[in-house]
Formats: sequence, structure tokens, C-alpha cells
Amino acid sequence: MPPPRPYTLVAELSYQCPLHCPYCSNPVDIAGDRYRAELETEHWTRVFREARALGVVQLALTGGEPMLRRDLDELVAAGRAGGLYSTLVTAGTLLTRERAERLKEAGLDHVQVSIQSPDPEENDRIAGIRSFEKKIAAARAARELGFPLTINCVLHRQNLDQIEEILLLTEELGAQRLELANTQYYGWAVLNQQALIPTRAQLERGEEAVQRFRARVGPRITVLWVLPDYYEDLPKPCMGGWGRSTIVVAPNGEALPCQAAATIPGVEFPNVRDHSLNWIWNASDAFTRFRGTDWMQEPCRSCPLGRQEEDWGGCRCQALRLTGDAAATDPVCKFSSHHDTVVGAREAAQTDELTYRTMRRQAGV
Repeated sequence: MPPPRPYTLVAELSYQCPLHCPYCSNPVDIAGDRYRAELETEHWTRVFREARALGVVQLALTGGEPMLRRDLDELVAAGRAGGLYSTLVTAGTLLTRERAERLKEAGLDHVQVSIQSPDPEENDRIAGIRSFEKKIAAARAARELGFPLTINCVLHRQNLDQIEEILLLTEELGAQRLELANTQYYGWAVLNQQALIPTRAQLERGEEAVQRFRARVGPRITVLWVLPDYYEDLPKPCMGGWGRSTIVVAPNGEALPCQAAATIPGVEFPNVRDHSLNWIWNASDAFTRFRGTDWMQEPCRSCPLGRQEEDWGGCRCQALRLTGDAAATDPVCKFSSHHDTVVGAREAAQTDELTYRTMRRQAGV
């Protein structure tokens, strides 16, 4: 059976970012030599063409902060020329109206602005810099220019109690979509897990608020609410399943099935400088190793619920982090012998102290 065709390309243009979010999914070792040499413009434009030929239709221009790339307008135009629907995923601090106008002229289709909290002081504390006013200005500029607007707010224990205000701010800004993604514990979020894991009561109140909001606004605003893995008994199909729908290209050109895949030892991730996207998707070990079901161990292999082709074993990076084996059943699953590690994590002693993302080298990194 031929492999599925990808439909999303996540182009991580740069890991540089003016913000210092303590839940950032970027690698903790971004200050090292591995990510120092970013792809050139011609590499990205070729990748966009090859992605479309594979079947990709959605292009996410992200990072870090993609607006720090001096060739962003050219990259947006290349995405449009390649027939891709492009989304700028930005912190908003650099998205002035003038820049937004230029990006619209280049062919940008959609803008997503992140907000850390609806409270200005809390937003700036979590982001690590003063940024709230610029974010709001960026969102307003995007709407004034006719861009479809998504507001993204990563949820965790330190902002979940403000969810009513997050919903109201989204409505005030005229956004068509709100992504409320509870923190996933990769990258910098691993270092801050005990400061970020919410309580069950917070999640229950948050979900009730979302349901009331959906009932009031109807289809005018789409609200995506994603329950954190640690409060589930069955895993999600991470990224739609390993190597099934998404290609992530890191700033240095490494092609990955998900943003955190580089944490898995023993897997060589091919570089788009050296290989075509077609070969990477169809033939590389990095994309085929955990594709499908043949690689699965027990209890996945004989899942009592028959979910092998529904959740695809859950998250490989989470399995590695919690069991030491990337091929193990995701411990979120109640049938996993390691499920107690998930239960223990959410019940562990908690703190409010944050370790902020930085481009500086960390001790021991």
C-alpha cells in the first residue's frame, strides 16, 4: 500500500524569537551549532515546490519568529506561486500594518497571532518581554487588511483561570478562529512541567466556558479546545500519525515528522539540502520507521479497543521521554504498563517558578 500523501508543510524558518515563552516547543539546544546555519531562500522555494508536488496544500510559516527572516516576503510569494495556502504563525511583535500590507501583496493568505494571556501584565510576564500592546495592534491590523485571523493561546496552569477573558478578547478582535491548545510537554515545556500542568478543576471550568461560548457565537468563531494528554486515558494520533500528514522542516533543513522528533536517538533525519522531499517522505527511515502499525509493541499490537489505526500508538517523543523507548506504547494509554508515570506527573508537587526560553547556551546543554 502506498504511503499517505502529506497535506501540511510546517516551515520553521528560524528559531530566533524576541519572546521567551517557557512552554516553547523549539529544542532546548537551539543555541548550539546544530541550528546555526539556516536554509537559504532558494532551498525553501524548492521545498515549497516539492511539497506541492507531493500533495501538500497548507504551508505554515513559523519558528521561532518567522518575521525575523529578511526574505519573508519572497518566501510568501514562493508559497503562493507554488499553489500553497500560507499561514503566518507569529508572536505579532514585529507585524506592523506596513509589514502586513507587504505580506498581503506577496500573497499571504492567513495570519495567526499568539497571545499568552488576556491580561497585559500577565501576557508580558509569561512571554518574558513587554509585548501585549504590539500583539493586539498586529491582530487589529490583520483584520483591517482583510486577513482571516486566528488567535492562539497556549493554555497552562498560570493562565487557564482567564479563559473567559481569552474568549471575549478573541471576539473583540474579530478573529474567525481561536486555538486553545493545552501545553504539550516538549522542548522548553519539559523544563517547566511542574509550573504548567493545570488542575483537573481548571480544565473542567475551562471546557464549560468554551461550551457556553460556542453556544453563544455559533459558527462565527471556531474554537479549538485540546485537552492535555496527561488528563486523558487514551492517546491522540500525534500529528495525525507519524509520517501520515505533516512534514516539518527545521531552520537547518532537517525534515521531521513532528517538531520534537529530533529528540529520538538513533534516527537520522535527512536534510532537504541533500535529498528531495519526495525521497524523504516515501523512503527515508525518519518518516517510515513508525509509519503504519508493523512497528508496534504490546499492548498496541493487540489493542483491546482496536485503535491501532485511530491513534497510531500515540506520541513517539512522549513515549521516549516517559519510558526510555520511542517504540513503546504512549504512557497516556490506560493499557500501558507506564501509565502511572502520567498519573504521577499530574499529581506531583507544583511550582510557579518558570525557566524562560533563551537563545543563550544553558548549563549542561
